[in-house]
Amino acid sequence: MEKELWQLLGLYLLAVNLAAFALMGLDKRRAKRGKWRVSEKALFLPAVLGGALGSTAGTRAFRHKTRHWYFRYGLPLLLLLQLGALLWLTLLSKKNE
Repeated sequence: MEKELWQLLGLYLLAVNLAAFALMGLDKRRAKRGKWRVSEKALFLPAVLGGALGSTAGTRAFRHKTRHWYFRYGLPLLLLLQLGALLWLTLLSKKNE
């Protein structure tokens, strides 16, 4: 059962990170064209839900939201916290084997 949970977690993290990355790209494209924008709350939501890697990569790849301190420093900090949580879960899982 544990293997299936890790696979589900991996699929979830892949999906939320791809969505976060794509959302950054979409908002940057809309910003360049002067169209309706994605709210900052909506940009942060996938990051908080496990997509900090995708959001951070999106800010760098699209050079988007790099002037806002909460994107520049908050997303990488959130990424470190999520990586720490993943490491903790991994160690906890190995301890219980």
